[in-house]
Amino acid sequence: MNTTTNRLYRSQTDRMVAGVCGGLAKYFNVDPTVIRLIFVVLALAGGPGLLLYIILWLITPIEP
Repeated sequence: MNTTTNRLYRSQTDRMVAGVCGGLAKYFNVDPTVIRLIFVVLALAGGPGLLLYIILWLITPIEP
């Protein structure tokens, strides 16, 4: 029985800065552009976009 769990990692291949959006896109199975746009909108709207990105950058391990 194959019981693999879906883990959140920063992407090594689909990255523009640190791979956070690429990793989130792979984890949620969506297009990375959608995740990037969400972060940009949150950052420009005075929300926690940039802070959230930095926190995820620091705590999310890079994919093996």
